[in-house]
Amino acid sequence: MKLVELFKTINPCENRLYEPYIIAEIGVNHEGSMELAKRLVDEAKDGGADAVKFQSYKAETLASKDSPSYWDTSKEPTTSQYKLFKKHDSFWIDEMRELKEYCDKVDIEFMSTPFDIESANFLNEMMDVYKISSSDITNKPFIEYICRFNKPIILSTGASSLHEIQEAVSWIEKYGNPLALLHCVLNYPTPDKNANLGMIVDLKAKFPDKIIGYSDHTLPKDMKVCEVATILGAVIIEKHFTHDKTLQGNDHYHAMDKEDLKLFRENLKRDFEILGSFRVEAIEDEKLARDNARRSLVASKNIPAGKIITKEDLTFKRPAHGISPKFIDEVIGKKTTKYIKEDDVLKWGMFEW
Repeated sequence: MKLVELFKTINPCENRLYEPYIIAEIGVNHEGSMELAKRLVDEAKDGGADAVKFQSYKAETLASKDSPSYWDTSKEPTTSQYKLFKKHDSFWIDEMRELKEYCDKVDIEFMSTPFDIESANFLNEMMDVYKISSSDITNKPFIEYICRFNKPIILSTGASSLHEIQEAVSWIEKYGNPLALLHCVLNYPTPDKNANLGMIVDLKAKFPDKIIGYSDHTLPKDMKVCEVATILGAVIIEKHFTHDKTLQGNDHYHAMDKEDLKLFRENLKRDFEILGSFRVEAIEDEKLARDNARRSLVASKNIPAGKIITKEDLTFKRPAHGISPKFIDEVIGKKTTKYIKEDDVLKWGMFEW
């Protein structure tokens, strides 16, 4: 399923869970190499991602030269945002077009997060859905500019108050764009205790008509955090993706790799097998138990023909091959048509009606 179709088919108001649409965020983990970028696309596809996402920006339009870091400098020692972004801003229009064509070739959806007006413009021809970063949730002019493309929007909500999310939602709703909100924590890496996945539940309650998802920055480990997010109702899961988690760099050490992604898919397969139906009903495999473990009305003593049944004539025992105990009031007061032995399971034909 393409991401744009998700917005048409998912009903957020339904009381059920969905297997998530998984976005493997390559971001700038290609480090300027087209060969590596395509390798990452291949590995994301092999791991089971539905889409890959890159990032499109120029350092000059993204950060001032004195912008300080907000990541773990023991993993990424660069302390200036401008200097870090300058390392990886070489992928621009031509590179994104080539990656879009490659993604189409291998049948995985292409996405890239724009961080400026120019990238938003050229990405319009390549994407059906826009992603807006948590860092731009208060950037009203940029959000409104993207709304004018008249396409669905995915907005991450990291480091935001409820009021800030409501404000951003109101700007988007003014233009009528379909919207998904991703719970996110801007903490690189995010300790499990800071993941606060319960916020997914609150987002679902506060924005019941919006698709809710999760953008993850925890260490992948067993992918349990993304698994729990899905069980809580995340319809979109986004997580950074790399070919080597040991590499230095802001988006390698907390990223998942192909094997993590495969594990996540396998865990979800078992989870949804366990979850089963979202409608209360007896299943076919319970039929034997319904028939043999439930009870019937049973004669507590020998009952002669022509006797009016009293409560003292009855008890209830397994199996459920006779009259259900729920009909005891209908049986009491009826006249028997035949002799009934003690411990006989009562049937409707034993009584006058």
